[in-house]
Amino acid sequence: MSLSGFTDPLWLLLIVVVAALAVGYLVMQRLRRRDTERYTNPELLSRVAPRRPGWPRHVPPAVLAVGLILLSIALAGPTAEQKVPRNRATVMLVIDVSLSMNSKDIPPSRLAAAQKAAKSFADQLTPGVNLGLIEFAGSATALVSPTTDRQQVKDGIDALKPAEGTATGDAIAAAIQSIQSFGKLITGADGPPPARIVLLSDGRENNPADPNAQRGAYTQAKAAKAAQMPISGIYFGTKGGTADVQGQQEDVPGDQQAMQQVAQLSGGEAYDAESAGQLQSVYSNLASQIGYETKQVDASQPWLALGTLVSLLAVAGSIVISQRIT
Repeated sequence: MSLSGFTDPLWLLLIVVVAALAVGYLVMQRLRRRDTERYTNPELLSRVAPRRPGWPRHVPPAVLAVGLILLSIALAGPTAEQKVPRNRATVMLVIDVSLSMNSKDIPPSRLAAAQKAAKSFADQLTPGVNLGLIEFAGSATALVSPTTDRQQVKDGIDALKPAEGTATGDAIAAAIQSIQSFGKLITGADGPPPARIVLLSDGRENNPADPNAQRGAYTQAKAAKAAQMPISGIYFGTKGGTADVQGQQEDVPGDQQAMQQVAQLSGGEAYDAESAGQLQSVYSNLASQIGYETKQVDASQPWLALGTLVSLLAVAGSIVISQRIT
């Protein structure tokens, strides 16, 4: 029963009252003992008065005090942090399908491993999250608008095919536009739902060559931050990867630094995955982050139940001890 705050902490002042009653009880017991010893003949008292049960008679009041403290905490409205599924959120899954994704350094290929992990990610997201899909090579294409229909997204992932070029900036711009268009349809009293871009790529942007150009990845990452759409960037590949590019084997080591910069400029975070297992782990972590949010929830019920139970035990104990001395 961890606590992170109270909705009405003034009720905790009752604990001071309970403490004062406990002190008063101890003082009364001490005065009673003093008066008994001062004005009563001990030999006569032992013959005419029933014997007290000793220290056990103090147990019920002590237990009752504990019960009252627990009930005071319950009245104060304790709260606790709890992860609850998101009812409203939009995620755009953006996947690089450039020719370098044909590399077999991650078997059976980077693209095939990425497809399998992406479908697992779709399955792990909570039902209330709207998921969309964008593919990009030399240009970006929105394959699936944000939807809660996971099968539609997985069908789109299965249809991904490699193509020439890497236009990361265009892909980010397409994701921003897709999220904004969808947000206009479902904007409620609290505004559009929170959004996230999950970007997977293995290579350096080459269309345009300068990431700081108007269509460049760095420029569009800054636009994503301005639109409050942080990018979770995933670099996928190994430094020794090669791929068949227009009939020739070329080195495709990728660019981890560029992915880290894109994520940082957007206010998001970057991940590295050099195996299918690592990519699955990254996607599982993201699904947990995106699909759930931490909220302050009411935590008074356990305190109320325990306080009531302890108080009832105090009453029962008092009855048992009283029966023994009648």
